[in-house]
Amino acid sequence: MARETERKFLVKGEFRHLAVKEIAITQCYLTKDRDKTIRLRIAGDEGILTIKSAAPEGSITRGEWEFPVSLVDALDILNLCLPGKVVKTRYLIPVGNHTFEVDVFHDKNEGLIVAEVELGSDDEEFEKPGWLGEEVTGRIEYYNSHLAK
Repeated sequence: MARETERKFLVKGEFRHLAVKEIAITQCYLTKDRDKTIRLRIAGDEGILTIKSAAPEGSITRGEWEFPVSLVDALDILNLCLPGKVVKTRYLIPVGNHTFEVDVFHDKNEGLIVAEVELGSDDEEFEKPGWLGEEVTGRIEYYNSHLAK
């Protein structure tokens, strides 16, 4: 089973000058409930279908499976998605041994900036840059599936 372990933080300082890559992202959901989400993402000119399970109690690690989808098919599938979408610009920022993904949200979520770092385990140590703010890992109001509403 594929696994994802990530921690999320609000961003409180300037970071864009540190980015090594910038990606325009639009994503919608085919299903989202307490146990799973199925998401369609268009990132640049690529489509990606992602299935995520819920994390077990007391853990931040959950199942995650990603499948490439042609851009033509992804644009068609958008019509099958639930109402609502997330539009954001993602900045990739290397910090120590990790790369932070900093999402600057647009449209209905304008003004929100969230940083995520993927880890190898729930308790893996990582360098925290000065522009990180409050940790929001596990808070549903910061899940993209919730922000799509």
